[in-house]
Amino acid sequence: MFKQYVTRLVALARAGVRGERGLEDLKINQGRLIALAQKNEVSTNIQDYEFKVFSQFGEDGIVQRLVSLVPIAHRTFVEFGVEDFFESNCRYLMMKDSWKGFVIDGSEKSMERLRNSYFFWQNRLSYRTSFITRSTIDSLIRSSDFDPDLGILSIDVDGVDYWLLEAIESVTPRILILEYNALFGAERCVTVPYADNFVRSEAHYSHLYFGASLGALTGLAARKGYSLVGTNSAGNNAFYVRTDLMPQGLRALSAHEAYTEAKFRESRGPEGALTFLEPAGARDVIKGLPVINTETGAAEEF
Repeated sequence: MFKQYVTRLVALARAGVRGERGLEDLKINQGRLIALAQKNEVSTNIQDYEFKVFSQFGEDGIVQRLVSLVPIAHRTFVEFGVEDFFESNCRYLMMKDSWKGFVIDGSEKSMERLRNSYFFWQNRLSYRTSFITRSTIDSLIRSSDFDPDLGILSIDVDGVDYWLLEAIESVTPRILILEYNALFGAERCVTVPYADNFVRSEAHYSHLYFGASLGALTGLAARKGYSLVGTNSAGNNAFYVRTDLMPQGLRALSAHEAYTEAKFRESRGPEGALTFLEPAGARDVIKGLPVINTETGAAEEF
């Protein structure tokens, strides 16, 4: 199989890559080669398996590693907060391994771009355009008509992610991918307060006040029956496996053990321009803003 993909890459190179589809075909086959080369590695550190095809950072490689170890009954995923899905956690899985997907985003423009993409009609992908709230999330997921035993659920809404996960009762995915706010630290269990209309860019000019800490998400995931197995090296996504399915090759970690400081610098000033603050300075900008302690339910200040 390795030779087959190498042959395909050579053929693509000789023919010359033409257009978006040709480039993406090349990227998909390169990803296949990397995944095959990593197949016999034995590291329990999921960051060792990172590579990027359609994900924002190295999530594609991590997902490939997880689905190679975790038994999957239904090759289905639900991903929300995807914008147009061009850059996402599950697109490579869909295009390489023929998973069936359902995505949700609140932007009609983004969903229209997805519907007009070449890969939309080529794959088993459906979508809903909706602003997601605690009261609607379960009904939106059920509208996928997927078996509750999902392969993957990926949550990245840059906002009230903790509260949305808490509200989900309709599915029991085998793998969870959750975005965490690294500025909130490793162990303090806090999240932004819930609001139906929470929008990150409107909550604070810095764009840094959103989401939940790794500790908060890991505590909630544990209560739902999931074990943290690692984070990506960029420091924004955490990966969980249903505890009853934990395979050899993965190790359950505490939030402290798995925590990775964010490598990217996305802070903005009052006028909207990027300010590229390092973590210490970024934390100072949102210091004093209200957060909820997810262990006690008490309102606190960051």
